[in-house]
Amino acid sequence: MAEIQLGVIEARYADMIWAHEPVTSSELVKMTAVEFNWKRTTAHNVLRRLIDKGLFRNDNGVVTAVISRDEFYSMQSRQYVEDTFAGSLPAFIAAFMQGSGITEEEAEAIRRMIDRAEG
Repeated sequence: MAEIQLGVIEARYADMIWAHEPVTSSELVKMTAVEFNWKRTTAHNVLRRLIDKGLFRNDNGVVTAVISRDEFYSMQSRQYVEDTFAGSLPAFIAAFMQGSGITEEEAEAIRRMIDRAEG
């Protein structure tokens, strides 16, 4: 799938949709009026951009995800590692860990993830 870029506001709007889906477009207008102080046209225009990017669909006024929040952020993370660390997960982890440690619980959770990935 092609890389999907979101601005900060688009990401916040997408998170709102994921948190409430399925949600009607009229409910989104109300939520964005409160959250972002948007007019109806702005809510619909940004929703249209998110739909055009392939994240959501609007079927008869009901908005649902095409890509889940977890799938989207997983794709973004993989793309970041690819672009920034030439696809090297160890290089990413080394950079992430530089100057900080992790708790025993975090280390154990990482060990379990590695075991599942290998198995």
